[in-house]
Amino acid sequence: MAKKTVVDFAAIKKGLADNPEPIQVLNSKSEVVNKEVFESFSDDQLVEFMEKMVWERALHEQTMNFSRQGRMGFYAPTAGEEASEMGTVLAMEAQDYLLPAYRDVPQLIQHGATVSEAFLWSRGHVEGNKFKARSLMPQIIIGAAFVEAAGVGLGLKMNKEDAIAFTYTGDGGSSQGDSYEGMNFAGAYQAPVLFIIQNNGYAISTPRIKQTAAPTLAQKGVAAGIPSVQVDGMDILACYAVAKAAREYMLAGNGPVLIETLTYRYGAHSSAGDDPKRYRSEKEEKPWFDVDPLIRMRKLLTDKGLWSEEKEEKLIEEYKNSFKEAIKEADQVAPEKVSDMLKRTFEVPTPSIQEQIKEFEAKESN
Repeated sequence: MAKKTVVDFAAIKKGLADNPEPIQVLNSKSEVVNKEVFESFSDDQLVEFMEKMVWERALHEQTMNFSRQGRMGFYAPTAGEEASEMGTVLAMEAQDYLLPAYRDVPQLIQHGATVSEAFLWSRGHVEGNKFKARSLMPQIIIGAAFVEAAGVGLGLKMNKEDAIAFTYTGDGGSSQGDSYEGMNFAGAYQAPVLFIIQNNGYAISTPRIKQTAAPTLAQKGVAAGIPSVQVDGMDILACYAVAKAAREYMLAGNGPVLIETLTYRYGAHSSAGDDPKRYRSEKEEKPWFDVDPLIRMRKLLTDKGLWSEEKEEKLIEEYKNSFKEAIKEADQVAPEKVSDMLKRTFEVPTPSIQEQIKEFEAKESN
């Protein structure tokens, strides 16, 4: 566990310090640029970080294969964002709450949901919402998870729980009114919420530069009285160290924190099939592929004698086989009936829905 505080949130909140450059521990050339923080990680931790990113990349690849086979519902690809997602979620403890957006299924699984449950959620099946993790289901409404997190965080504070709420949105989500309202509420009530904006460059096809005139997305926390920083979202060590420091700061009763992770979405926006070649050029993409978080960490670990190509290939095979078993498990769950879905729409069905329930029950019985 990282012991060195990589950022002074208290000083930032008081206006005594800022975050002029994205925080790094390991730069794009796999060079350690913050030796003090780096040395706080054990070799086992470094290997675990790499294993988690390999796991997420394998999940992305296998899930997209399932999507092409028509075996999945909606799914948001995550290739390129492994350092941002795994680095921050690994800073969570079991008692913390996760309020994910739809691109945050990998974090949901890491926080306790099963892969099979995640696949069922993608299909819109009710069994995909019954996971035991301290989490709500991934939020489809852009930015709305920030509002949910503010309420959960206030509840944790009022109950005096030793826990915080983690929540995510993208750069597009940071332009939504819900995001600001959630941050403002948490700031006003000093609720322990870690707001994470994963700036992957695009809101579907709209580039970040056309979404806002703000020089950074992190600074959007200033109006809500929230200390905020930018982090190199392709550096898993920095993402973990900053998220861990933020958690400790909040547990001390200091209110919320905002982190902007600078990352990139390598593929399409979703499995629905938008074509990124229509709004992105190879010239733009190449620099981001050159700083792939897996390449960065792979070189570091290989140089330290902690990693090999054979080890990685074996892990990928194991992970993908486990995902294939998970989709088989999901396939065994009986499809939902429309009548059952309607019965769950309201605690007491309205007259019109009651009529629809009877109509569909009659059709389903034939």
